[in-house]
Amino acid sequence: MINLFANPGIKLLLSTEKRQIPISVNATNSVGRNRKIPEVLMITSYPPRECGIATYSQDLIKALDNKFNQSFKIGICPIESLNEKHAYTDDIKYILNTDQPDAFFGLANAINSDTDICMVLIQHEFGFYAKKEPLFKEFLLLLKKPVIVVFHTILPNPSEILNMRVNDIASIAKSIIVMTHSSKKILVRDYAIRDAKITVIPHGTHLVPHADKELLKDKFLLSGRSILSTFGLLSSGKSIETTLMALPNIVRHNPTVLFLIIGKTHPSVIKQEGEKYRELLTSKIEELGLQKHVLFLNAFLPLPELLEYLQLTDIYLFTSKDPNQAVSGTFSYALSCGCPIVSTPIPHAIEVLRDDAGIIIDFSDSQKLSEAVNKLLANQQLRKKISSNALHLMASTAWQNAAISHAMLLEKISNQNITLAYTMPDINLDHIKKMTTGFGMIQFSEINQPDLASGYTLDDNARAMIAIAQHFELTNEETDIQYIAIYLNFIKYCLQAEGKFLNYVDAVNVFTDQNHETNLADSNGRAIWALGYLISLRDILPEEIIADAELTMKRALLSITDIHSTRAMAFIIKGLYYRNIKYKSFKDISIILQLANRLVQMYRHEADKEWRWFESYLTYANSILPEALLCAWLATGDPLYKELAKESFDFLLSKIFTGNTIKVISNKGWLHKGKEAVQLTAGGEQPIDIAYTILALNRFNSVFANETYLCKMKNAFNWFLGNNHLHRIIYNPCTGGCYDGLEENDINLNQGAESTVSYLMARLVIEKNNLRAIEIKLNNSIHVGKRIVKTA
Repeated sequence: MINLFANPGIKLLLSTEKRQIPISVNATNSVGRNRKIPEVLMITSYPPRECGIATYSQDLIKALDNKFNQSFKIGICPIESLNEKHAYTDDIKYILNTDQPDAFFGLANAINSDTDICMVLIQHEFGFYAKKEPLFKEFLLLLKKPVIVVFHTILPNPSEILNMRVNDIASIAKSIIVMTHSSKKILVRDYAIRDAKITVIPHGTHLVPHADKELLKDKFLLSGRSILSTFGLLSSGKSIETTLMALPNIVRHNPTVLFLIIGKTHPSVIKQEGEKYRELLTSKIEELGLQKHVLFLNAFLPLPELLEYLQLTDIYLFTSKDPNQAVSGTFSYALSCGCPIVSTPIPHAIEVLRDDAGIIIDFSDSQKLSEAVNKLLANQQLRKKISSNALHLMASTAWQNAAISHAMLLEKISNQNITLAYTMPDINLDHIKKMTTGFGMIQFSEINQPDLASGYTLDDNARAMIAIAQHFELTNEETDIQYIAIYLNFIKYCLQAEGKFLNYVDAVNVFTDQNHETNLADSNGRAIWALGYLISLRDILPEEIIADAELTMKRALLSITDIHSTRAMAFIIKGLYYRNIKYKSFKDISIILQLANRLVQMYRHEADKEWRWFESYLTYANSILPEALLCAWLATGDPLYKELAKESFDFLLSKIFTGNTIKVISNKGWLHKGKEAVQLTAGGEQPIDIAYTILALNRFNSVFANETYLCKMKNAFNWFLGNNHLHRIIYNPCTGGCYDGLEENDINLNQGAESTVSYLMARLVIEKNNLRAIEIKLNNSIHVGKRIVKTA
């Protein structure tokens, strides 16, 4: 036998007397290479093979790579047979041809010899190893690396042979993954597999932008039609005839209905019987006179196009007749696109379509299907409600969340070979721009669709102006200027003759009664913070914008000392600090001293040995208070401000950080002095508090150069990426929006202005820090280089 790693970068062969068994190795797999990132080898079917597990694996690998590419990498080993070979476009490490018995032995040896591979993840389907079960078992026994097996099919009431085969696999695997709780129950009940060995990770779903349905219909020349659809590789198991038999009654009540059958015939079906099933369906369509109401899209559609077809669908129909089908990728795709679903009762549907998230009918029940469709088509609000319920229930199954769950399991099984580090998303302004009209930034959204009826607030537009100014400072992106101008004009619009701001403006630009019912001190403070920050960028922004901001701030400061709200004073201190970075003003310094002294007085009144805070409770936006005192020290040089700033900030951090995880004070229950031992309310964490904490950590790190602050800043940002008590993403990389809150058991999927801008502010602070670190490293390298040259 030749050494598999003797000639890296070429296709290597394992020699036997009978034949040569190919095991492909890519060019990066060379001896002596510095191993930087551990590798997990995934054994699976893989595109261009057309099957659900291939698509599933590709989506999972992409999600894992996007979220954790600095923690580990995924090597790909496609499963093939003599009748199922493919030319792969993605990087492939090995290929397992199951029709070549020695290939199992050769692959096991290759994996064991590969020092990069720390673990093997197997996507299991019984059909992959039909009549090869002993070889597959022997392969598992030969492996010296930990193995995780994902069972895609779990059959209840197994035969003795099936029970034995599943238990053989389970006994060797370190862990088992299934996609539904129903599957886990079957494994425990019918196969006597230990509960602790099984992890449920739902089938991933795609984050989609939820484009306008009518625009998509127009794009695909389907305007004016009520669209029903189903998709997937065609086979008789989909029981599409159930829908065809229901269509005459549906069409009678809804003449504009069009049923889309999306997908080509399954390759295995083609080999066995050709297009027999599609022809049967075509005959049934003609027999029922449905030619104008059914359209075949006989293709394996690219993912973006498929998701658009699903988004324009009014009702999705899932009619599988297999009661043991544990999970369906097509079903998951439809849910992620917000389709109201009518489904047969496969375990996946029963588990997911609860709480009015869909309608379940009996297998092959065309009458009930037609009744359900007619009911939904007659009630747009019901369709909208079902769609919304399904989206909220399925939020946890986004591929990004599936990646987090897989990564956490990989880390646990890896024996400390894997340490998770979240990959930083690209900066994305799409949702902020979508939420902004020519007048200002809209307050709320429904999922990711701006809710104009919610109106506008000074708070949101002030924060948005800071965020876009941050972005301009980093990128010099010219289009930022027009958005800065919009937000500045909104701030000016809210300023009243007496020098105070109103906060709430409705959809038709009229100030609302809420301005008279709510204390607006904090809003006034935020406006001054935003204006001060803008003025601090006078060297790079147009003169007219700076002049506008200066004049607005001058008017707003006329009665500012009347404000005694703790956080409002902190916001004002920050704004004045920024304005005085380059051009000192005795008047501004005087106001900073006055407001900072008030904070000091509050601190001395409340603080004791155990409670180092300004108030008798921790509420919202807490980190703004110590940060403001630190800004006061930067502006005035008074060492007392610096001392109390650090003392209070470290106290706050001790209450909201546990290890490498942050949990900010819940808006459902404040933390009161003397009751610190009381369990904090679960949920109620908001992005704005995470962002304010990150801004403060950045400030304290810049002053104290404390690695702890820098580490906590990164850990706090990871809260957006999934390092929270639900282990789910709060930032949506598809839309560029941020979800409105982390609750006890779920996420608020609406992506309003406050949360989205808060995320962006935090992301830009991280970006600025990364750039600063690169600059310091580069300067140090240059300095060292010069010193070496000088010494030489």
